[in-house]
Amino acid sequence: MKLIVGLGNPGKEYTVSRHNVGFMCVNYFGKQYKIPTESKKAHARTGEGEVEGVKVVLAKPFTFMNRSGSSVKELMRKYDLKSEDLIVVHDDMDLPLGKIRIRVGGSSAGHNGINSIISEIGTPEFARIRVGIGHPEVPEDARGVHSPKVIDYVLKGFSSDEKQLLNKVIARVSESLTAIITSGVEAAMTKYNAGVVE
Repeated sequence: MKLIVGLGNPGKEYTVSRHNVGFMCVNYFGKQYKIPTESKKAHARTGEGEVEGVKVVLAKPFTFMNRSGSSVKELMRKYDLKSEDLIVVHDDMDLPLGKIRIRVGGSSAGHNGINSIISEIGTPEFARIRVGIGHPEVPEDARGVHSPKVIDYVLKGFSSDEKQLLNKVIARVSESLTAIITSGVEAAMTKYNAGVVE
């Protein structure tokens, strides 16, 4: 079984924000495989189903980003899963919009949701799909994750042109999730870490 977690913030005001790309990707993936996230478990909206014969649980924690780890930990305990069974989809300012990158392990790179998960489950060794949202045009010394301009940027929505590109990116993330489940992380990294969606 695989646990696929999309990161974001609950509430209508955040639905289409850059910080909620993880939620958007899980929503799309769930629709593709007819796995609605309508149940409520472990402080998350969840759904259970199968992808190419593999059992999966989709989850969108509604704890707010910086407490996502508590929900993930509870879900992993509930389903008796290990870190290698976890796949997390999240936004990444260090990648341009149109770029995704799959990785296993490493630091949180300042992402509050990833930091919370690492802290709660006690290891960074889980798969992540980083979805580029680009960085706000601010001076280098004002690029910290707690900078007011950065916070404002990640909580804002996308322009109409960006939305067109984002739709293609979300579809690519869905493909990469299927690849991880069916072929493994290494194969998915080789196929999807190169290039930019245009």
